[in-house]
Amino acid sequence: MAQVLEFKLPDLGEGLTEASIVTWLVQVGDVVAVDQPVVEVETAKAMVEVPCPYGGVVTARFGEEGTELPVGSPLLTVAVGTPAEGEGDDEGSGNVLVGYGTAAAPARRRRVRRQDDIPVAAPTAPARNASSAPVPEVPPRSGPVPVISPLVRKLAREHGVDLRELPGSGPEGLIMRADVESAMRETVQVRAHVAEAEVVAPAPAQAPVGGTADGIRVPLRGLRGTVADKLTRSRREIPDATCWVDADATEFMHARVAMNAAGGEKISVLALLARICTAALARYPELNSRVDMAAREVVQLDAVHLGFAAQTERGLVVPVVKDAHARDAESLSAEFARLTEAARAGRLTPGELTGGTFTLNNYGVFGVDGSTPIINHPEAAMLGVGRIIPKPWVHQGELAVRQVVQLSLTFDHRVCDGGTAGGFLRYVADCIEQPAVLLRTL
Repeated sequence: MAQVLEFKLPDLGEGLTEASIVTWLVQVGDVVAVDQPVVEVETAKAMVEVPCPYGGVVTARFGEEGTELPVGSPLLTVAVGTPAEGEGDDEGSGNVLVGYGTAAAPARRRRVRRQDDIPVAAPTAPARNASSAPVPEVPPRSGPVPVISPLVRKLAREHGVDLRELPGSGPEGLIMRADVESAMRETVQVRAHVAEAEVVAPAPAQAPVGGTADGIRVPLRGLRGTVADKLTRSRREIPDATCWVDADATEFMHARVAMNAAGGEKISVLALLARICTAALARYPELNSRVDMAAREVVQLDAVHLGFAAQTERGLVVPVVKDAHARDAESLSAEFARLTEAARAGRLTPGELTGGTFTLNNYGVFGVDGSTPIINHPEAAMLGVGRIIPKPWVHQGELAVRQVVQLSLTFDHRVCDGGTAGGFLRYVADCIEQPAVLLRTL
């Protein structure tokens, strides 16, 4: 006889207490194997696929996509039978994350459907329309429709379509993608008529159509909420200061061209800048530290775990290259490429996003020259690098066009004074202007 077991949102590590459901990977009625990923969740640090420790038939799911759940909340229930009944192993694996403790996970069993034919369920709460204009009234739906497509639901949510009031053209009245798109077109037409009427007979001053007098409210949660908390804490706790300098990067760029022409893996500009940073931190270790106010001590760290800013669709993240001080330019280049790809795919682990001791911020990729970065708490400094572009420059006593870059260093004034910060930044600039200077530290 089958036994129904409840699987709860596990502890995902790194002190995380909650996660948001991004995509359900199974439906009610699906057969799942032990350690098969059943849901993709977003924590404050990364996207994680959560495997189910039980094998059997999914009988219920808890939480719609977009719902935030605390650790320990029910995720789903599974009807588990004996191995003889073919419904899976009721022992369970005890795993909480994909790849932990299982030598070989059983093959996944998932339903494959065409995206355009995927039905959508009504959300648990009415979606707020993007406009206050009325939409055609449709009798409310009776009963929920099984949730299958996060993309169709997202389309409805972004365009203010209330799925509970939308008739479905699919089997048994299921809502299809075409139904949502049709409702979007009707809503646009209705709003256009309302706008024409307002031009003929303007109403008394009210909140603008499409919003409220208070504007649009965007929740600070997930990654964005964590970033907001960390930046606020940095500004509140760290007395930071910034110094900057322009440097002639012409020889630096020539050196990179020569390195790549010599064969082997291509070396990135970021990797060369990172190599210079680690050499500078060896000379000025005060900037590779953190402040322990409880003990009233500055803790200088032996290893350099170098964070670098990476822009993704989820927002700004800071992956960390562990033991950057022990890597050469080729190894740094490969690790930057690997972490950047993982960041853009949303597959960075919590361990790859924590533990940094110094951050390198190449904001030149955004086409800007300078910035005053906010320190990545609890670190003590961040080096910012602007774009490298041709500019007029006095070279060997004559005006010439050279490749120039602006460097900025934001530092915690508790760990050092301006002399140390200026010495660090000047050394970085000297290495960029004359790469041979770096050879003295190799």
